[in-house]
Order: sequence, then C-alpha cells, then structure tokens
Amino acid sequence: MKQIVVAITGASGSIYGLRLTEELLRADCRVTLLLTRSGLDVLRYETGLEWEGTTSERKGLMRDYFGGTRRLEHFGESDLFAPVASGSSAPDAVVVAPCSMGTAGRIAAGIGANLIERAADVALKEGRDLVLVPRETPFNEIHLENLLRLSRAGARIVPAMPAFYHRPKRMEDLVDFMVGKILDTLKIPHSLFQRWGEDGGE
Repeated sequence: MKQIVVAITGASGSIYGLRLTEELLRADCRVTLLLTRSGLDVLRYETGLEWEGTTSERKGLMRDYFGGTRRLEHFGESDLFAPVASGSSAPDAVVVAPCSMGTAGRIAAGIGANLIERAADVALKEGRDLVLVPRETPFNEIHLENLLRLSRAGARIVPAMPAFYHRPKRMEDLVDFMVGKILDTLKIPHSLFQRWGEDGGE
C-alpha cells in the first residue's frame, strides 16, 4: 500500500488537493493530508470547508469529509516530530497541490521551516517522488528559476494547466484532468479523463 503525502498550501486551487486525496484513497493508498495556515484560509474561502480547531479535531473533520476512512492521517503544520518528517519513515511520494511560489522557493532553498517543506526535503534526499503543482500566472524569473532548480533536484513540476481536447463540460472535468495527470506522474491507474486517441479522439 503506497503512502502519499498531499499538501495544500495558500495558492488558489485547493480543490486539486481535495480531489487528489479522494482518488488516492479510492486507489487504496494511505494519505497524510497537510495544510498550511494559508492553505486552510484559502480552502475555507474557495470551498466553504471549516477545518479549524485542534489537530485532532481537524483530523476528525477530514476523515468525515472523506467517508470516515482510517487510511487518512493529519499532522499540524509545525509538527516536525511527525513520521513524514523523517527519512527513516519517508512516504512513497509527496505532492504539493496547489503549491504556492513561497513554498516552492523555500523548498528550492532547502528550508524546512514547516512540516510540508520538511516532507518535501525528505522526499528529495531519499529519492522519493516529489510532485509540485504550481498555480500561479504569470511566472516571474524568480519563480521559473526556483522551479528549474527543483526539477534539476528531482522534483516533477506539474503546473495546473488543464487541457481541452477531452472537451470538458464542467469545472469538475478540468479538475479531474489535472488530478489525472498527477496520478499519471505517480504511476497510479485512473480513469478520470479520456486520453488522446481513445474512443474517437482526434
């Protein structure tokens, strides 16, 4: 059973992290869901979800949201004693979706001031998958240099750039396309979108 960290930071697009978590749990993965303070604020603004309270209370709210599964874990942003902060219990992959440019910059600089940044650093140093889903436009030179540095260090950069060849009809179709691309990067099978050339694709 794969162990995946999903991290939601303060960039717009918290729905990507939620939908990815849902699909990973459906694929029988164990998921550790992490959020920054800004991530919680944006989540509330964009989705209406109020995941406040103590870490234990937030974990209960998260598990309820995802159907009561016990395969979902959660730790506070500053809990550097969490298992995923150590290389000796490194997860199979860390996905930051969405990834703010501040988070990307700190990971690129090797700064592990919070649990998300530390888990990303652990993924790089242990040779595990690190997938960053930046949701920013336009990029400035600093953003691009940081993303290039991360790519050279072994991270996969999967920008939130949905395609349109599958002829999306709803916003959910665009979200599912991006989540499917993340799952492709993690080599986890899915059927979230029609692939190019399938079923009459041009």
